[in-house]
Amino acid sequence: MTDILARRALEQPATEQAIEDLHGVLDQLWIDAAFVPQLDQMAFTTAVIESASNVVQHGVPADGAELLLGVELTVATGRLRAVISEIGAAAHDPVPDIDGAAASAPLDEDSLLEDYDESGRGLSMIRALVTTVTVERQGDTNVWVLSRDSGQN
Repeated sequence: MTDILARRALEQPATEQAIEDLHGVLDQLWIDAAFVPQLDQMAFTTAVIESASNVVQHGVPADGAELLLGVELTVATGRLRAVISEIGAAAHDPVPDIDGAAASAPLDEDSLLEDYDESGRGLSMIRALVTTVTVERQGDTNVWVLSRDSGQN
């Protein structure tokens, strides 16, 4: 098991204020994990903010639910990880296979880019900045997991 060296979290309504607050949470994470190389910090921060912004801009609440943004950030030896949750969200239809790990992925990458980011740049930018991106449905929550291998000492 990998030891967690730093951890931060946020959960609040999926609004622009949540994105502003997330910037502060990330700043605090990097104070705790100053040993992480600057390039890894910048790439991971950009991917997390872009992913959370997609929840705020494109997330759809389930009928009668308030959409919440949940973010759990962890730094372990050699690995940065973010779990970004669309709590109270309508299910993605279909749930995308971002990493292509499933044998029967119903959509190709171009379809995902069109369906999950109107501008076509967000998801591809996130994928370029992290090592892995996955998404799954857990109860009433769409859960996006981003991880980045880090060259930290």
